[in-house]
Amino acid sequence: MVQVARERFEELVVNALDDLPESLGRAMRNVAIVVEDGGRDGRLLGLYHGVPLTARDSSYSGVLPDRITVYREAICARCASEADVVDAVRVTVVHEVAHHFGIDDDRLVELGWG
Repeated sequence: MVQVARERFEELVVNALDDLPESLGRAMRNVAIVVEDGGRDGRLLGLYHGVPLTARDSSYSGVLPDRITVYREAICARCASEADVVDAVRVTVVHEVAHHFGIDDDRLVELGWG
């Protein structure tokens, strides 16, 4: 396990988002990305909660933003170094952003992100 301060961890999440292709960043709609210390069960590294872009239709309006949560303690608990944390944050962010775009876990596994 490695300790990464919350401010540094949030910076790593921002960096992971900045590393996404610009076209994906522009296509993200009505989504908030947050860092929480604890996870639901300690095993969950991130969580997407919302309506994927592929499921939105003309009736989609007036809703709260989708939410991508990245769990700091769960990620740090699995890592031996800050470099490991950087990699785990990047994979987690990509995984949860993919859910925002309607890509499910099975497809992520096929793509090597599962």
